[in-house]
Amino acid sequence: MDSALLPGLVSLSASDVFRWAAWISVVYLLYKAYSLYLTRRHLLKTFSQFPGPETHWLYGNAHEFKQDGQDLDNVARHARRFGYGYPMWLGKFFASLIICHPDYAKAILTRQDPKDNFAYYFITPWIGKGLLVLSGQKWFQHRRLLTPGFHYDVLKPYVKVMSDCANVMLDKWERMTSDTKPVELFHHVSLMTLDSIMKCAFSYESNCQLNSESKYIKAVYELSYLVDHRFRCFPYHNDFIFSLSPHGFRFRRALRIAHEHTKNVVKQRKESLRQETELEKIQQKRHLDFLDILLCAKDENGRGLSDEDLRAEVDTFMFEGHDTTASGISWILYCMAKYPEHQEKCREEIREILGDRDTVDWEDLGKMPYCTMCIKEAMRLYPPVPGVARELMSPITFPDGRSLPKGTVVLLSIYCLNRCPSIWEDPEVYDPFRFSPESTSSRHSYAFIPFSAGSRNCIGQNFAMNEMKVALALTLKRFDLRSDPTKEPKKVPQLVLRSVNGVNIYLKKIPQKK
Repeated sequence: MDSALLPGLVSLSASDVFRWAAWISVVYLLYKAYSLYLTRRHLLKTFSQFPGPETHWLYGNAHEFKQDGQDLDNVARHARRFGYGYPMWLGKFFASLIICHPDYAKAILTRQDPKDNFAYYFITPWIGKGLLVLSGQKWFQHRRLLTPGFHYDVLKPYVKVMSDCANVMLDKWERMTSDTKPVELFHHVSLMTLDSIMKCAFSYESNCQLNSESKYIKAVYELSYLVDHRFRCFPYHNDFIFSLSPHGFRFRRALRIAHEHTKNVVKQRKESLRQETELEKIQQKRHLDFLDILLCAKDENGRGLSDEDLRAEVDTFMFEGHDTTASGISWILYCMAKYPEHQEKCREEIREILGDRDTVDWEDLGKMPYCTMCIKEAMRLYPPVPGVARELMSPITFPDGRSLPKGTVVLLSIYCLNRCPSIWEDPEVYDPFRFSPESTSSRHSYAFIPFSAGSRNCIGQNFAMNEMKVALALTLKRFDLRSDPTKEPKKVPQLVLRSVNGVNIYLKKIPQKK
């Protein structure tokens, strides 16, 4: 610095410094206020073609999401009123278009738009930048490297593992059955699906079902709640405010537990690969598991996944591979309990296939047409993932002529698509025959997308469907299910579809033929 300037700086009094600081603060605040004004004006113009529900002057529509079991029904109510799509405001400076009709869903999902950088931003500290949130060339590279992990040759031996894990859960239920006390299923099913994904995808013996106080499961519940809460509480959209809040402290604590869990899984496998002979042995295995493929995958230049990419994919599939499936199975069993006539038809089909066996084989999975229809109808009413988001990389014009500019965030409400009244007759009624071959042949191809659709559809959907069939078959073979009318589940979207008060079912052991 020029020494000639020093006397001038030294001569500034404390009051001068204060005035300069005050002016700078005022200019900064005016700049931020003007930026917010421009943001709101842009959003109002963007959604001017799309009427929507009235908004609160401060909260927008955020006050409608109270996690009280009515959140999704509020969204569905607006969908019936406004048709194809409507804007939802979180505060005054963020809004997205809620997609409610298959025509709009098709227009979005046949493009290559990435996941939005808003909702998925909040989950990234947990699962990293894995396949769920990646976009562009890196997403394409990871998708290509990981696809072999879900080939039917790889999935085939998993069915026996899934059966064993399901039977551990059912053995526990036998010890818990009571004619007067229902069992809360979701927690037990989550432990079972975690046990299954750990054994199938990572060849890791967690014993989590025998240790029902799994810290990882509790951390997943906590993280799911906090990510969803942050999305709905717009002051928490600011990283600094969230980091200093009690919810931010809870998030970091749960994050440490989740990451420690996946770190141990990877560490154990890497230790087994330190010897070159062990690596050769894994590469020569006929059926590689998912972690084998992650560790051995190479691109066309011979490069494998970095340590950061590896951790992200393990965290992603550790969560996605068990939590979404746990949601699906829990709601399927709830539908069986609520609709006993369909439960009995499924049981008859299962008995005919399995006979005296207590294990499902790969060949059995294709012999369950009625069970499959019931599973799909349960997923229509209770989709494990209620919605997915995209950020438009280019303008779009929908079939009805309305358009959105580049950068707009759209949220495809799978929950609303599954209840679209112009597609589904009596959409609130549970009717498995909607998924008979005759009914599905003429239906809109984007009316039922529980695993999303297009190029970014769920890579693990066959794994999930197999596990749902196994769990349903073995459960109905051993138990009669009845719902508890005093504890009807209250649906709540927390990354996956959960229930505020759990999924409570009466279990009655069915005497087995000797």
